[in-house]
Amino acid sequence: MSGALQSSSTSVRPRQLTLNDHLDSVARFARTHDPRGPATALFCIVLALMGVGLALQASHAATIMAPEEFQGQLASQMWFRCAGLIALIVFARIGPSGIRRYIPMLCVVMSVLLIAALLPGIGGAINGSRRWVNLGVFTFQPSELARIVVVLWAAHKCVTLGPLVTDIKRGVLPMLAVGLWFFVWVAVEPDFGGSLLLFVCLLATMWVGGARLNHVGGFLATVGSVALVLGYFFVPHVHRRIEMFLGHRTSDQVTGAVTAMQNGGLFGMGVANGDARNLGVPYLESDFAFAQIGEEFGWFGVALVIGLLIAFMWQSLRLVYSIRDRYDAIATFGLLVSTLFQALLHIQVVADVVPPKGMTLPFISHGGTSLIVACIGVGLAIGAARTSATETPTS
Repeated sequence: MSGALQSSSTSVRPRQLTLNDHLDSVARFARTHDPRGPATALFCIVLALMGVGLALQASHAATIMAPEEFQGQLASQMWFRCAGLIALIVFARIGPSGIRRYIPMLCVVMSVLLIAALLPGIGGAINGSRRWVNLGVFTFQPSELARIVVVLWAAHKCVTLGPLVTDIKRGVLPMLAVGLWFFVWVAVEPDFGGSLLLFVCLLATMWVGGARLNHVGGFLATVGSVALVLGYFFVPHVHRRIEMFLGHRTSDQVTGAVTAMQNGGLFGMGVANGDARNLGVPYLESDFAFAQIGEEFGWFGVALVIGLLIAFMWQSLRLVYSIRDRYDAIATFGLLVSTLFQALLHIQVVADVVPPKGMTLPFISHGGTSLIVACIGVGLAIGAARTSATETPTS
């Protein structure tokens, strides 16, 4: 009897599972040996999102434009999606490794373009923000492309630094200095939401590349807090948006978007039957595209888009875990997280969870630069799968 009691008293109690244990189990489940499977799935998901976007843009244009204008707008949307598909395929052939040697030059070019956007005669201003560069043939928003360049640069530096990536003076601070350089030029356009998104993507890439979580989290909290405080006190439109979020002001745009989603019901009011665009909700086709989805396609359409984004996230995780080259894996993570963070921010704004911010829904919203840049980012990630399937891992 005493032996049994002793055995019972010395038995090892089962260890309580932690969050890291659960994440490790998810990671093991997500691993796959062939990266071409998740890469193909990502390609199909992007095509599905682009199809939803084309239907949404056609529906919006059909009710606010004359027949001649509608035909031109529909042709424009189809052209942008064809251009995006071409960019997706071309950059899938290149991959992150294919442009790694050009990253320093790309950083210089993006710096010049961001500065050029602020110059009269070159930069174009819309609603008081100078985010566009006019190249004569077309205009585009360099801050969108800068996010991709920053992610690629961060992945390159994490691999180049090796163990020094955890060193605050020789690794973290120099990387943050370059990130803050781009952050400032995007913020002064002004585009506080875009600059914070760029900085979050930089820190996420650094963390996966080996930087310590307390360093990444501490700098995110510091820079984010300082940016919000400065914006609140010195930038009028940021002040208004924070006041709206706190309930001290009302926003007809946000209220109209939330009402539109509520009116959609289970299956929506039908294609081209929404009322929000006729009731004065601005930018319904771009910054509030998710509200139009809820109004015209109902909660079924909302669930479809969220389901596609969840599938995008899952296949992104599988793809990152399947890539053998360290630089390609880190870059792929940053590129795909950039798309997911942008989509998450858009949905949160429409749902009135965060302060209002003009942010397109990737592959769906109106906007040529946003669509093509998103395709470039996903194309590069898919290209990493092709490279990993044919080459041996490198550092």
